[in-house]
Amino acid sequence: MEAAAIVLAAGAGTRMKSKKPKVAHEVLGKPLVRWVVDAAHEAGIGRIATVVGHERQQVEPLVEADTEVVVQPERRGTADAVAVCADALADFDGSLVVLSGDCPLITAATIRRLVDMREQADAAVVVLTMELENPYGYGRIVRDRVGAVERIVEQKDANSAEAAICECNSGFYCFDARALFEALSQVDDDNAQGEFYLTDVLAICRAAGRPVLALPTDDPSECLGVNSRAQLAEATKFAQRRINAAHLAAGVTMTDPDQVWIGPDVVIEQDVELLPQTFLMGSTSVGEDSVIGPNSRLTDTVVGRGCVIDETVAVEARIDDGASCGPRAYLRPAAHLCEGAKAGTHVEIKKSTVGKGSKVPHLSYIGDTTIGEDVNVGAGSITCNYDGKKKWPTVIGDGAFVGSDTMMVAPVSIGAGAIVGAGSCITKDVAPDALALTRPEQREIPGWAAKKRAQQAEG
Repeated sequence: MEAAAIVLAAGAGTRMKSKKPKVAHEVLGKPLVRWVVDAAHEAGIGRIATVVGHERQQVEPLVEADTEVVVQPERRGTADAVAVCADALADFDGSLVVLSGDCPLITAATIRRLVDMREQADAAVVVLTMELENPYGYGRIVRDRVGAVERIVEQKDANSAEAAICECNSGFYCFDARALFEALSQVDDDNAQGEFYLTDVLAICRAAGRPVLALPTDDPSECLGVNSRAQLAEATKFAQRRINAAHLAAGVTMTDPDQVWIGPDVVIEQDVELLPQTFLMGSTSVGEDSVIGPNSRLTDTVVGRGCVIDETVAVEARIDDGASCGPRAYLRPAAHLCEGAKAGTHVEIKKSTVGKGSKVPHLSYIGDTTIGEDVNVGAGSITCNYDGKKKWPTVIGDGAFVGSDTMMVAPVSIGAGAIVGAGSCITKDVAPDALALTRPEQREIPGWAAKKRAQQAEG
């Protein structure tokens, strides 16, 4: 049977103490709500409605590409948040999963289990439950004498006996869509919060004679909701350990896994070594036998095989097989190190290609530049690509040698095999195999320094 999903992402999250809505905060570089949406897609759910409200202009861009956005005008409780999706899902008849947009650790496998259990039993609803030593703040699962789910009671509405129950509501459900929307019309706000609780649907369905089931989770961390900065840090730690464990099992070496942070969409081949204080985020990929770190952060960057990346920040860069960076290198968007190339100590590269076997070893800035193969750029050299209004290109041909402390004022081209003397300011094209020098002729005045010191002593 076809399944759809509703992701609840309308809340303000006041305890976050933030200008951003809660679901826009990130765990390992990915917004909370994206974790949930992606888990639903991975579970095989193609049709998703995301309910937005508070600061919707910040949330909609995160989900509008692959979900239908539904606005909750007033935040009157979880039942109301689901009810606003009635029109969007009016033509849907099947399993409808309701997911909390602030619970980033839910897995596709668990979502699939919820759907399978509901469909096999033809239940009105299956609720994901968890056993907690300290259940304070969570809705309690109240069962009847034979152990069947009777209802869910919220913390503020629970009596002493109900408050002592340790089986809690996770906030994840799978409903029969028709049964859900029929029951929602019967939900009222007669409770301590004065809100319309989605949890009331369970008792309504049970009274109608439909099965109401519970699926206990094997891992309560899946249900961890983020309502504060402390819980955001806790969720990040859980995600870090889960992701790192998977990469370790796949053949990745980590000197200290607690000091390595890997985003959920990162791809790493086996025999990669990750040193402490390494951050791999976004769509980064790393080829086999590469060593990353220490103190490196790569975002949306492609790293080939056998690379060495030492104390490097790279954003939207490409590093081909056998290339090396650092220590303390900075690769900005569209930086490309070709096979065997090097960006060394305190080197910054932006929107430039460093050709096969070429080296920019020390203290240089390279911007809007195409460097050919087997080029050496001396220490302290820069491409002056910006004239105050526009960026201009520099081209350095194969086999060229650029001496230390050289300024190349773009637009300018240095021909293949050319040599640029140290300390030059190149403002015109240099022909292939030529020598270009712009420094003034050296003069020497014998005894001048001694005379100067004598004058200073007398004065």
